Amino acid sequence: MTSTLLHPAPAGARGSGRTAWKHAAPALFYPLAGRLVPWLFALALLLLALGLGIGFLVAPSDAQQGDAYRIIYLHVPAAWISMVVYLAMAFWGAVGFVFNTRLSFMLMRALAPTGALAAFLCLWTGALWGRPTWGAWWVWDARLTSVLILLFLYLGFIALQAAIEDPRRADRAGALLALVGAVNVPVIYFSVQWWNTLHQGSSLRLGAAPSMAPDMLAGMLFSALGLWAWAIASVLRRLRCIVLEREADAEWVARLPEVAA
Repeated sequence: MTSTLLHPAPAGARGSGRTAWKHAAPALFYPLAGRLVPWLFALALLLLALGLGIGFLVAPSDAQQGDAYRIIYLHVPAAWISMVVYLAMAFWGAVGFVFNTRLSFMLMRALAPTGALAAFLCLWTGALWGRPTWGAWWVWDARLTSVLILLFLYLGFIALQAAIEDPRRADRAGALLALVGAVNVPVIYFSVQWWNTLHQGSSLRLGAAPSMAPDMLAGMLFSALGLWAWAIASVLRRLRCIVLEREADAEWVARLPEVAA
């Protein structure tokens, strides 16, 4: 447990500090995550059904791409998740480096498979979209290539963690890779602006009105929220398994009903 948890907070900040930090302890985080996971999976199922239903059954066809554009209801949210999850890995890796918090490193490790799956889904749906739109399953477009690099970074992180037996060394090596690889995320995001690429620009931008029809936008937002709920639930479920593995000798683990049984 870190020094932040061991030393009392200043008088004016004790209440908020304890609330903010207490769940950083694996013993307290584990049951909290267990309560959240089923609700998040249920929410993901509901939102995805609503979003894909609107996107495939209600939203109109695109004037230029016809019905081929409907793959965006999976493709775009998967792209968002793949980028944000990698940045989250880099963030928690940095937190682990600075504060030496065990849960930060565990969370970094739990994020990787979900991010890798999102990157693969992004590339796969992009190929399905590219075939009728560009006439090819794959082109060495700047954005496609940088997303492929992102997938390789995820796979490299997972392989690195598996190859190093000492958990502490594996955590620090993985955090270093995550921090270095984070440079690729802005390249993905700004690639359509920096280079002349085949990939179309974003239809949703901060500070600008969306260029999508209301039904299309509703389907996109519900699908994105559904995939985010799934991503968070899958990370938390995996994190619980990692916590049990890392804390196997702890007394609180032995008292868990699922372990004692």
